[in-house]
Amino acid sequence: MPAPRATPACGVEARAHWEHFEHDADIGVRGFGPSLASAFEQAAKALTAVVTPIPDIAPCSRIELTCQAASDEELLVAWLNALVCEMAVRRMLFSRFSVAIDHGQLRASAWGEPVSVRRHRPAVEVKGATFTALRVAREPLGGWLAQTVVDV
Repeated sequence: MPAPRATPACGVEARAHWEHFEHDADIGVRGFGPSLASAFEQAAKALTAVVTPIPDIAPCSRIELTCQAASDEELLVAWLNALVCEMAVRRMLFSRFSVAIDHGQLRASAWGEPVSVRRHRPAVEVKGATFTALRVAREPLGGWLAQTVVDV
């Protein structure tokens, strides 16, 4: 069960952060942010943190990604799956993200480094983002939530 989180008071900007939540044999990832793009950036950090701690990844190399979808929920799944693909193909981990979303199209930069098994000690391999517990929504008192379950 995730730890309770404070909800911002009226007029207070939502703080960007991420968390994990339990889901059977898999794991849930949640991103929170003052904007939709920020929530997607935080969800990407939560995805990476399933594998290894974010501070252990140096943002040495930058890659560019684009994806599109008909809804914000489908776009979150497409975004996370694009990252999973890049992690596998490039054998990299990413720790910093910059996302822009416009009318169902996402453009992003991700910074990271090649995986070092000795230094990063990957805990699991993320196979992909799913549609389980998928939710992208404005929070009642401000900010955005982007969450889904990833298959490990």
